[in-house]
Amino acid sequence: MVRKSVFIAFFLSLVFKVFGFTPSTHDSEQNPAEEILRSARMNPTNHPATLHARIRGAGSPTTLTIRLRDHLISYEFEHPQQSILLELGPTSTLLSERINGSSHPIDGALLHKPIRDTGVTYEDLSMGFLYWPGAVLQGEQTIRTRPAWKIDLQAPVSESLYGVARVWIDKESGAILRIEGYDKKGLLIRRFEIVSAQKIDGLWMLKQMRIESFSPGNDQEAISRNYLEILGKE
Repeated sequence: MVRKSVFIAFFLSLVFKVFGFTPSTHDSEQNPAEEILRSARMNPTNHPATLHARIRGAGSPTTLTIRLRDHLISYEFEHPQQSILLELGPTSTLLSERINGSSHPIDGALLHKPIRDTGVTYEDLSMGFLYWPGAVLQGEQTIRTRPAWKIDLQAPVSESLYGVARVWIDKESGAILRIEGYDKKGLLIRRFEIVSAQKIDGLWMLKQMRIESFSPGNDQEAISRNYLEILGKE
């Protein structure tokens, strides 16, 4: 089932940065936000790789392997074996899960459930929000010393949890630096932010990303905080 929802594999959109990004004159005259988002949607699987990663939070860290290959990102867990598969298409994404040799699509209420005890949800692994129509460029802002474009995206009517996604995209590289998800009332409930990056085999990769959840109306103190960390390349 094709999903145009929020936050599936957002963090891998910046595993490989494309330096020297500049919106084209023709497209930027029509909608500069759409041209900037087109760069952020660039397929990270153009560089096949196997990455060792972990998710850590309040409990014990959970290790996983992330495989990038030909329009497919696979998140692989052990004990028990579980694979979450993200297919990247030109206009949308498709998320599915494979357990004990049996596959099924991830949609509906399951999207908002946490994966194991990591605090990270299936929805958090999506980049479907980058395909939402009607993106609006809200200006520029500096994020951790990096000049960034600030873009708002309105959720489709079918989206049950989020009302708006706000994304900050590095002006130089086209990489996503921060995402905030707001509920239907415009209150912050989720934030993703890149803490650090690293260079492996000549390619810039994510090193650590922080994922925070907030109670609506209280954006000063996170109710949960988890970290995704790329430990190295196979």
